[in-house]
Amino acid sequence: MSYFFSTPVDIDIVLDDPDDRTMVDVKLDKNRREKAPLYMDGESVKGAVTVRPKDGKRLEHTGIKVQFIGTIGTQLDHYDQQQSSIFRSRRSSSSSSFASGPLGLLTPQWNLPAIRLGLQQRRQVTDGLVEMFFDRGNHYEFLSLNQELAAPGELQHPQTFDFNFKNVEKQYESYNGINVKLRYFVRVTVSRRMADVIREKDIWVYSYRIPPEMNSSIKMDVGIEDCLHIEFEYSKSKYHLKDVIVGRIYFLLVRLKIKHMELSIIRRETTGAAPNQYNESETLVRFEIMDGSPSRGETIPIRLFLGGFDLTPTFRDVNKKFSTRYYLSLVLIDEGKFSTPPLVSTIPHLHLY
Repeated sequence: MSYFFSTPVDIDIVLDDPDDRTMVDVKLDKNRREKAPLYMDGESVKGAVTVRPKDGKRLEHTGIKVQFIGTIGTQLDHYDQQQSSIFRSRRSSSSSSFASGPLGLLTPQWNLPAIRLGLQQRRQVTDGLVEMFFDRGNHYEFLSLNQELAAPGELQHPQTFDFNFKNVEKQYESYNGINVKLRYFVRVTVSRRMADVIREKDIWVYSYRIPPEMNSSIKMDVGIEDCLHIEFEYSKSKYHLKDVIVGRIYFLLVRLKIKHMELSIIRRETTGAAPNQYNESETLVRFEIMDGSPSRGETIPIRLFLGGFDLTPTFRDVNKKFSTRYYLSLVLIDEGKFSTPPLVSTIPHLHLY
């Protein structure tokens, strides 16, 4: 069977300056990572393609070309209306049961496992859909450059072709998200009468941004009426990816027996365009910042180094396909096995650049 599915030619793509170029460790999923060469906006992409017929056989082709392509693959493009409605209803039912009612309402701890289980089951389903849809190749090409390497003819021996895409504008940064993948790659196509032979090689693109001139602090009061009143403050609202979040949490009123307090960084990805948008969040890191019940007037310092986490810049309406934002979630657990709803919706998102 392998004979029928094997290709009659090997294709090697080698980019220039492989030893001098920075390699980026790209996370494909929870268990897979790969290295990709790093490129910047406006930088040329050049290299060589070697086409090698197998077993010394003659290869007839109708042309050989190389392309430099930028694509965005999204999950929602493959949903029919019924599937979208099902996922939206599941999402709305789980979120409403978790944080319904006023801020002063405590959610019983025994409700949380069921909600978390529902979210976990939905993640398993969507993960399967994402993998299947990406494999199908549905995507939006926002960049496509072509160069012809060879006219129709025959190959009997290995042949190398040089290519050079000069000063390529790469307006977006590469991204591997929950339901979105933005990628740049070099594609070589050997056209044949029966079936084309295609090889691809990915690169990774960073878009360095100018630090914002205005960077105000975040200061808010939250609490539960007559039970808990806390004030939290962060030194600024915009951070670069290797920055440090510095802040404090001040307890103005404490009438609950607090067991511990957790701080989480949450990434929220919005896919699609209104009115068919789909939001999904993932917790990147969760850690305990306080153990035991605080007293009135106590201050808990916060110092969080961002360099150790898998973060990306904040993306806003990229090609009208997706957005990515980051939030800080503060959760208090009391000794009565109750917890406050996560305060994600009340904390302004952190702008990363």
